[in-house]
Amino acid sequence: MDEKALISEAQRGELDSFNRLVLEYQEIVYNQAYRMMGEGPAADDATQDAFISAYRKIRSFRGGSFRAWLLRIVTNACYDELRRRQRRPTTALEPLDNNDEEIESPHWMVDPNESPEQTAERIELFHAIQACLDELPDDFRAIAILVDIQGFNYQEAANVIGKPIGTVKSRLSRARMQLRNCLQSFWELLPSAFRLVNEGSP
Repeated sequence: MDEKALISEAQRGELDSFNRLVLEYQEIVYNQAYRMMGEGPAADDATQDAFISAYRKIRSFRGGSFRAWLLRIVTNACYDELRRRQRRPTTALEPLDNNDEEIESPHWMVDPNESPEQTAERIELFHAIQACLDELPDDFRAIAILVDIQGFNYQEAANVIGKPIGTVKSRLSRARMQLRNCLQSFWELLPSAFRLVNEGSP
């Protein structure tokens, strides 16, 4: 995919080019929204709103990381919705689809090379981490998702949230501490390979 060319074409109003960008990034944007909101329908809405907003604002994109630009939009959309609710959303431990049916294996978590046991461990870890993420303040949760789940480095995460790297590091450190404490209550549920929260720098 020639991203720069597609962006230029989308900025000239070519919808097909923008749709190709959507296909390229919709999974990572949805994953960010799902982890922030903790539920499928709200993540769907935030993802849709983010891409609509991105299409309307794409002429203002001046280069840099398009992925970070999109994630900043969807993260802000999640912040707006969480503020609108004025309360911490209630989240089921099991991810649900649009029909409120349990998703045993969310598509972004499935690795075709995994054994059934490894897949079960990954899903088990997903449930525990999501429950603990939901306990974090919104700003801390956004940083933990970007760095420890999406794999962004400090500078990329800083670009997404529009804050200095020092703020990213501080929030991430506090988020990891709270996550470690929370995960103690899931200790017996977690597979042994995942009983330590990653403390290394990205």
